[in-house]
This record gives sequence, structure tokens and C-alpha cells, in this order.
Amino acid sequence: MESSVRPSDLEMLRKEADEYVSAKEAAPLPRIGISANRRDGLSCIAEPYCQAVLLAGGAPLLVPVMTGVGALAAVVDTLDGLILSGGGDMDPAFLAEEPAPGLDGVDAFRDAFDFLLLRLAFVRQIPVLGICRGHQVINVAFGGTIYQDIHAQFSAAALPHSQTEPRHCATHTVTLADIPSKLRAIVPGKNEWAVNSLHHQAVKDVAPGFVATATAADGVNEGIELPEYPLFGVQWHPEQMAAAGDEEMLSVFRFHVRQAAVFARARRLHDRILTIDAHTDAPMVYAGDFDLGVRTGGTFNPPFFESKVNLPLMELGRLDAACMVAYIPQGERTDAACRQAWDYAQERLSQLVRQERLHPSRVGIARTPDDLLRLKREGKKAIVLGVENGYAIGKDLRRLTALKRQGVSYMTLCHNGANDLCDSALGEPEWGGLSPFGKEAVHEMNRLGLLIDVSHAAETTFYDVLKESRAPVIASHSSVRALCNHPRNLTDDQIRALAAKGGVVHICLYTGFIRENSGETGCPEATLSDALRHIRHAVRLVGVNHVGIGSDFDGGGELIGCRAANELIQITVRLLEEGYSDEDLRKILGGNLLRVMQESVISG
Repeated sequence: MESSVRPSDLEMLRKEADEYVSAKEAAPLPRIGISANRRDGLSCIAEPYCQAVLLAGGAPLLVPVMTGVGALAAVVDTLDGLILSGGGDMDPAFLAEEPAPGLDGVDAFRDAFDFLLLRLAFVRQIPVLGICRGHQVINVAFGGTIYQDIHAQFSAAALPHSQTEPRHCATHTVTLADIPSKLRAIVPGKNEWAVNSLHHQAVKDVAPGFVATATAADGVNEGIELPEYPLFGVQWHPEQMAAAGDEEMLSVFRFHVRQAAVFARARRLHDRILTIDAHTDAPMVYAGDFDLGVRTGGTFNPPFFESKVNLPLMELGRLDAACMVAYIPQGERTDAACRQAWDYAQERLSQLVRQERLHPSRVGIARTPDDLLRLKREGKKAIVLGVENGYAIGKDLRRLTALKRQGVSYMTLCHNGANDLCDSALGEPEWGGLSPFGKEAVHEMNRLGLLIDVSHAAETTFYDVLKESRAPVIASHSSVRALCNHPRNLTDDQIRALAAKGGVVHICLYTGFIRENSGETGCPEATLSDALRHIRHAVRLVGVNHVGIGSDFDGGGELIGCRAANELIQITVRLLEEGYSDEDLRKILGGNLLRVMQESVISG
């Protein structure tokens, strides 16, 4: 990209602008926002930041210093990537500290701007690169600390981190940590980088969940990142050396621009296709009346107090539809207990339907496959009604008709423990698969066009359902047992059998179904990378026509790298990076479930 001065020829500039046709570009240039510095009432930035972005193939946009959240959000919504630039010291009040003697002049207004800008970008999963001050801002924003003055507070003799040599000249080295990291991915095989620094504040305690990726010779932190997320920072100033042609420093910007380009492609794809999360338990985290239009706390057991699926999060993550289930834990099977389970399911379903009345311009209940497509066209989010655990119908087939009339799209036959329909994957077997009543229920669900969900079902139940059902069936939230040996997951033979009947397995994001022993004391939590292994395995086994995503958010589902509905777009980004096509992702992210829903209705 050119950034040189043009001749003073107005006609030539008009002609060049008029002849440029953006359609000739393979894709629009990624829009990289650069947070402005603030000096003497001016929002400004050193030109090398812009030059580095241009050389890396991006389009730089200066984000002026402001703290109006609405205006900032409007700007952030236009960005594909963000660079938090360097500059002055941070106000220690943001860390609840008193000023150190060596503290330079601070600007709390710019601090607030940077923190707001970072938060707005992060909740949208926009790739972020922090440079010098921006690196420190990231650390403080996520709970880390900084040295207000390295030379006064650092425990050892520190290098002269504020150097007087020309900014484009390397003045010291940083050593990369011996762990997989973005910095190591940028220049594979490189252990040390020659860099240039200009700072006297630095990261002290690395924020929880982050890892240190580089240090200076004196031990001062020079790099951090949040694993599984497009978020990292460097303490040095790569923009000056990159603008001067240093290939290693330019590679930092090229990496960031590539991340931004993939994110932009993912966002455009979500605008075109229908995306559906096949299983969430949103109603379970609330008691009584609730409002999905706001991000509000729930009442479920720790650590799941905050809902992970609501309209703001769906809007941030460009998720079109979520299957929200009335979950009923397995209880006694007396007539009274079954009636209580039915009444509870009715109350939870009514609360979901109420959302359509609360927010008619934002959400609708998708009672049919056509409703899903209509709501997408109207720019509204869709709630697909489901029931988790056939215990809700007790021993009364007429309740299936009632569910269908209410607009319920699928029912999970059981949960943990046998019920009057079938045996479960967990608990003692009772029927050896489907009960006689369960077989009647499968036939009736086929007649009504109710989709059958075999997640939680015992293997015997699973194969009985495939034998009895005329329509394709789904596993709304089950993962691959070959990769995580849990009875809730499906074997390779089950996945093949499900696909042979036209069904879909939706990979679950529950940590215990993704990596064995994860979440136990001393064992790391499963990650999005682990879940992608399950997706790849299932696709290799049966192809992209029979794989989907069922997060189990609000039912315990969440992974490092994908913790809520706004972060589901990370799956799109990662699969695009792995070479999956737009058509592949159209199917995996919702098209396969839509097809099965359509076929289920036809079969009825």
C-alpha cells in the first residue's frame, strides 16, 4: 500500500478516486482502528502506526479520544481489528494505588477511553494488539498490575527502557517464552527479537488467564496474551521499525491484519447465513419472570451466575437463533411428580414466549423452519423452543400434541436417569433401550413433526430410536467419545449410524465432554482448540452435512475461548483459518439443523 506524498494535481487525484472500483479487490481491506493519543487537547497518533498498518495490508482508522459509550460502540462496530497505541502513564487510581514519585503526568480521560474501547472490542471478539501503554492497558483491564515506575519499583537493576536512540533502530533484545504463543507463531523458530522501547511503566503481575510470552534481559515483561483469544500485547514499539522496513517488526502487524481479515470474513458470513445454537439452557438460570433483553444475573449454582445466552450477547456475536429448552431434572415418576414436571415445563416455555412480547422488534419465537428464515430476513433473533427430558410428558402422549401446538421444535427423550420413555446414558438401565411407551412416543413425534433428540440417551435407546423413527434425529449437545470417553458422548459407530439416517451430531462445549478429567481439581479446563478436534473428527467421519454446534450454555457449557453466545463467532473464525469453506460453515453453523427440522416437519 502506498503512503507517499502525491503530486499537487487535483484532476489526477479525482481521476484516480473515480476509477478505483472496490469490487476489483479480492476482499475489502481490513479496517484497523488505532486508539489515539491525547496531547494539548488533540487526538493524534504518530504516523508510523498508520504506515505499519498500510504496509501490512490493512486500512488504518484513527479512533479519537472520547468516553461516550454509544459513540465508541458505533465506531467499534465498523472495525475488524484494533491497535491500542502507546503514550503517557496510566492513572494509578484505576489500580486503587497512590501515585509513585516517578510518575509522569497522567490523563484519566484517556485511560477511561482506552478501557472502554478495549472492552467494547473484546466482547465483540475483535482482534486486539496492544503496544507499550496498550500492552499495559490490556493487563490492567483484565485484573493485572503494573509498575508505575520500573526503576523505582522493579526488584532488580532495570535496562534503560526509555531510550534515546532513533525509534527505528533496535536497542535491546527480548526473549520469547518457551511456550506456544502468537509471538512464536509470527516468526517460527525465533527465540529472540531485537526491539526498541520507550516506556518507564511495565506489566508487573500478569492478569489472570493471561500468559507471559516475552521478557527483556532484566526480567521486565515484554509480551502477554490471552490463550485461545485474538488478544495480545507487546511492551516495545514495533511500529517505528516496521515503518522503516524491518521485516520482523512488520510481521507483527501482518499477523494482526490477517487475524482482522479472517474476523471480517467471519462477520460477513454470519450476515449472510443462518446460525443456530442447537442447545442452550437459558431458562434454567432464572427463577420466575426473566428478561432476555438485558444481561442479568441468574440463580443457578456457581460459577454460572450470569446468563451466557441473551439478546445482547446474541447480537454481539451475530448468532441468529438459539434453541432454548425447558429443562426438567429427573425426579420421581408418580402421577403427582409427573404433573409437577409438566407444569414446570409449561411455565418455562411461557417465559420464553413472553420474550417475544417484551422485545417484538428484536426477537421472535421460531415455531417452524420458515419462521427461522423469516426472522433472519427481518433482522430479529430467533428462539427455538425445546424440552429437555421426556419426563415432562409423563405417560401421556397427548402432551406431545400440546407441545407441538405451543411451537416446540424438539424434545430430548431423557436426561440423567431412566424415565418412562427410555434408558439414559447415566444411571441404571431399566428398559434395555426404549420402553414400549417410548416407542409409541417416537412414532407420535414423527406424526406431529416433532424433532427427536437423542443426547443423554443410552446406546441401546439411541439405536432403538434410529430403528423406530421415520425422520432424521439429532443429538443436540453431544461430543465424540473417541476423543473424550464419557458415556454422554457418541461413539464413532453411533455418529455414522446417525448420519446414515440423515441426522446431525451437535458438538457440545461442556468441558467434561471435550477433554477427559477437565475441570477437576488440578486439571486444566478444556479449550476451544479441544472442541475443534471434536468437530474435525466428526467431519472426517461423516462429512460436513451431519455436524453442528450445541453449546449447552447456561447448562454448564463453556470453554476457554468460547464462554458465551457472543464468543461463538470464534468457532467460525477458527474453522475459516483451518480452510473450511463458506458453504461448509453454512451447514455446520445452522444449515444442517434447519434441514433436519424441515425434513421432520415433512415426515409428519
